[in-house]
Amino acid sequence: MKRKGVNILMVFRVIGWLLIIESVFMTVPLITTLVYHESDSYAFIVGIIATALTGMALTFCLRPRHTDMGKREGFLLTALVWVMFSFLGMIPFMLCDHKLSISDAFFESMSGFTTTGASVLPSVEALGKGISMWRCLMQWLGGMGIILFTLAVVPMLNHSGGMQMFNAEVTGITHDKIRPRISQTAKGLWGVYVALTLILIALLWMGPMNMYESICHAFSSISTGGYSTADESIAHWDSVYIKVVLSIFMFLGGVNFALMYKAALGQWRALLSNDVLKAYVRIVLGFFLVFILTIIFRGQVTSWQSVTIDPLFQIISTITSTGLSVCDYEEWGPFTLSLLFVLMFFGACAGSTSGGAKIDRMMYLLKNTRNELYRCLHPNTVLSVRVNGKAVPYELVSKVIAFLCIYVMIIGVGGIALTAIGLPMVDSFFSAFSCISNTGLGAGVTGYGESFDKVPDLGKWILSALMLTGRLEIFTVLVLFTKGFWSK
Repeated sequence: MKRKGVNILMVFRVIGWLLIIESVFMTVPLITTLVYHESDSYAFIVGIIATALTGMALTFCLRPRHTDMGKREGFLLTALVWVMFSFLGMIPFMLCDHKLSISDAFFESMSGFTTTGASVLPSVEALGKGISMWRCLMQWLGGMGIILFTLAVVPMLNHSGGMQMFNAEVTGITHDKIRPRISQTAKGLWGVYVALTLILIALLWMGPMNMYESICHAFSSISTGGYSTADESIAHWDSVYIKVVLSIFMFLGGVNFALMYKAALGQWRALLSNDVLKAYVRIVLGFFLVFILTIIFRGQVTSWQSVTIDPLFQIISTITSTGLSVCDYEEWGPFTLSLLFVLMFFGACAGSTSGGAKIDRMMYLLKNTRNELYRCLHPNTVLSVRVNGKAVPYELVSKVIAFLCIYVMIIGVGGIALTAIGLPMVDSFFSAFSCISNTGLGAGVTGYGESFDKVPDLGKWILSALMLTGRLEIFTVLVLFTKGFWSK
């Protein structure tokens, strides 16, 4: 049977539906500008009209011969929709009172949707409240997934490659449906996401934050994005209550949402017996102990918070790729900075809103390495990688190893590319790694209290590509550049 080509018309038609949904979400920051009587309302009106018209043109003008969508369409749709969302989502940044260039606006938009949290803005406090709301809302949409939201609200996609789109966007190694239909799975995951967001808004509002600040930080924290409404990030409020609440919910953002959904249904055993979740807790507690000892050894103890809540907050913020800060973590020394680098590489659990390589893959790698070392002495032994009491297929272990190798290679290529345009070597590699891990932390010229505006325009496009590749976990993007993907 002759293989069909990619159903491009159907892909763009679905993108049209998604863009219409994006235009609806743009009304939230528009309402914010009207409530606070800001002139940036014009920027959002133009953005809403442009996005909605583009979406309707793609939806109603394209007539694909058939609506079937397979794996290739799923990969192409997933990659393109994040790019399209970022291009149209950057319109308010280009038209607001604090206008950004095309490169800066796209970087800011891509950083938002991929929940990276890197910013080109020297001061977020100078922005209007509508623009800040849009930055945080972008992260909230990108956290659980743009396509996953659409699968929840447009059930017809169940019959048009819904499972392929789900697998291409949701982070992780394997993707198990928690409900019989993919739309029900999407609704379940988004239900947990929305519930946690509403609870966090209420808790933050009970503290020193007002309602606007609570909403913005709830959006950026549960999505592990990291945008804040203050230049000093969470340090601006100097509140133990805020630090503790955000630490808890950032941690939850790093947990597999499918496990939390099962726990909400009373299936607590699935949550408590999960090997990856146990490893997640152990890593946080282990690094916390090391950080405490390092801070004490360096004589950086200025208060009880500086040796307890602050390091714990920064550890959770880093491993979940949130990137919020409560202090100048670079003062803790190069050793702690290197540990943060390790946490950025780990990431949290697969199926969460966090970035990084994910703890799941690290467990597969370590267990497979242990087996290979044992086979050096006992070559005839048959061993398997076991996680959660089940043997992992060798094909899956090979895919994990390939992912980690490519992940490191992309960091190297990205770092080298940034050095070629004039950035210092340490800054280049750290920024490249920060963006592909969707953490947004910077070192050197883009470090604490600074922004990515010092990076040349070409560097911003390189980092934007790294953000997208990291959010879609490499294969979804790289497969588009293979010859076999486009061949009939």
